[in-house]
Amino acid sequence: MTLLSVQGLSKSFGGVAAARDVSFLLERGELLAIIGPNGAGKSTVFNMVGGQLRPDHGAVLLDGQNITAASPQKRFRLGVGRTFQVAQTFLSMSVVENVQMALVSCNGESSALWAPARTRHREEALALLEQVGMADVADRPCSALAYGDVKRVELAIALAGQPKLLLMDEPTAGMAARERADLMDLTARIADAKSIGVLFTEHDMDVVFGHAERVIVLVRGRIIAAGSPEEIRQNEEVRRAYLGDEHALEKPKGLSPA
Repeated sequence: MTLLSVQGLSKSFGGVAAARDVSFLLERGELLAIIGPNGAGKSTVFNMVGGQLRPDHGAVLLDGQNITAASPQKRFRLGVGRTFQVAQTFLSMSVVENVQMALVSCNGESSALWAPARTRHREEALALLEQVGMADVADRPCSALAYGDVKRVELAIALAGQPKLLLMDEPTAGMAARERADLMDLTARIADAKSIGVLFTEHDMDVVFGHAERVIVLVRGRIIAAGSPEEIRQNEEVRRAYLGDEHALEKPKGLSPA
């Protein structure tokens, strides 16, 4: 079933086209990657889907509802979650308190923060941490975690909003190779179990070809190819776009598909 429908998105900055008539679909439970060389328009498209940018033309539909004009906050309430290239957590708080704060916000309780967040939703927060394999360090400060573990906590925070659609902006940036594979394996399992559609941008081709079910390639703001990882790997136009890195489209080694 189609979860996200992106229809003819276009955006220009100062007369320079950053996105040109971009259209694609995302199904429930699917992992869809957007890739492309630097300056291809990935962030522009991603931010139009997330609501940080308003398109000049085109539409974004979530579950058939037009959300093109909706703010990021409204999209969040409608089921759009997001993680960021640099993990967004409160390092001075414990792991579980970070997730409790997210649950407080999701439940519209932010205006009543005179009561400490640590007294609210602890069991629900622990259940989310269990899903991402972080329950055993729930009371440890986030500042004491390895970066890969912080990214898992950020995933738990995103799941607190019970998203239908999860936007992941370079989710494995700054992580070691094994951490990257583990995070994306975890994301794929959760997406499948909860029927969450995942749209992610990523520079690491091992991550893309090892975990995405479909791949969209942007060059100069337009889609030049879309298909399975193997179809993209064999696409001559895509190979020409990546001529600056002759190994970029080789099959990943040592990583199993999700």
